[in-house]
Amino acid sequence: MVFVKTSGVRRSRPGLDPGRLVLDNGVVLIAKETRTMPAVSIDVAVRAGSLCDTAEAAGATWLLSRVADRGTASRSASEIAEALDRRGISLTVGVTRHLVSLTCTCLSDDFEAVVELLADILMHPSFPDEEIATRKGEIVTAIRQDEDNTAVRATETLMALLYPGGHPYGRRTKGSIDTVERLTREHLVALHRERFAPAEITAAIVGDVAVERAGEAVARALGGWRQPRPEPIPLPTAVPAAERRRVVISMMNKAQADIAYGFVTIRRTDPAYHAVLLMNNVFGQYALGGRLGERIREREGMAYYVGSSVDPSVAEGPLVVRAGVGSTNVDRAVQSIDEEVDRLAREGITQGELDDSRRYLIGAMPRALETNAAIAAFLQTAEFFDLGLDYDLRMPDFLRAVTLDEVNAAARRAVDSTRATIVVAGPYREHDDLVIE
Repeated sequence: MVFVKTSGVRRSRPGLDPGRLVLDNGVVLIAKETRTMPAVSIDVAVRAGSLCDTAEAAGATWLLSRVADRGTASRSASEIAEALDRRGISLTVGVTRHLVSLTCTCLSDDFEAVVELLADILMHPSFPDEEIATRKGEIVTAIRQDEDNTAVRATETLMALLYPGGHPYGRRTKGSIDTVERLTREHLVALHRERFAPAEITAAIVGDVAVERAGEAVARALGGWRQPRPEPIPLPTAVPAAERRRVVISMMNKAQADIAYGFVTIRRTDPAYHAVLLMNNVFGQYALGGRLGERIREREGMAYYVGSSVDPSVAEGPLVVRAGVGSTNVDRAVQSIDEEVDRLAREGITQGELDDSRRYLIGAMPRALETNAAIAAFLQTAEFFDLGLDYDLRMPDFLRAVTLDEVNAAARRAVDSTRATIVVAGPYREHDDLVIE
């Protein structure tokens, strides 16, 4: 059992230096030993996120994630719950566009038993009909709650507009009430059979367990799994909007309006990634929300919250401005966002802003990697995007290498108020907009 590591490379500063092992069936293990406490964080990701859903079965992956730990071929739901409870473990099964993840933290003495349990859940879920019925009811309730939430409505509608035509990034991860109610056990069995395979799995293990011990446990639990790797699901190119669009979702019984304002930007593999990261930090994150927060919340006092996020991914990801405002401030807030967007595109950022943002992002890395669970999540991201085992060491250098001209070129490419897509959800109505009741 041979692990690939970065420790043979001379470095001026210490890094995570994890080990990486690929089993003969394709399972990838990334392990990092820490001795701060007698606990181990386990993060197992399957490349089978909501993009695997068909339009007719939207929400199937979400339902699968809610039922996966409710029974296997050899364990009942109560037996799984007992095995977790007596060890004080809380298992989380999460879904993103690209991944289904099982995450938990256990004592190092329980490590092998927990890995074996997680492997059983991954390989042999039984999807009992009574559990499916219960979880479907819970999901339908959650969807109804989302439909009554102005922030969720604004963001989901924005994503559907930015990623039209059935693009997976534009679909609701939970699906709709209609599609969820039509889902059956057969949908889940077929989804698991077609998309869950050892070569689609990465296990990140961080904590009080030797790297070799982690490798032996994962090989014992998952090494015998034989399932062909599924064909990749083609992901359409996301095309930025050519014109400005604005939609209002009228929810007159609400106390505040939520604004979602966005653009399609770049893929994670784009050479401008780190420039876009720095640009967005200045625009809507640094300190109390970057330029947006300083103007709209602090100076103008219009927003309960305001900020921006950028999420480059396998396909072109979104840059989204979100703001919560009173209904009488909607038009003024949108105008202020427009003006800050145009200022960013026209003038760019200053050298001082770039230096501050760079110091902030570099200084935030150690704080972001203080826990075993956070390190495991970071290693999963590095593996998913093929960033390398030493990305924690190289990322500060990437940020230091970005020039002011590169950031401002990225801004001109990313944002333009004449191409913005804007959604307002709440107690607001404007006759010139497309209004959704």
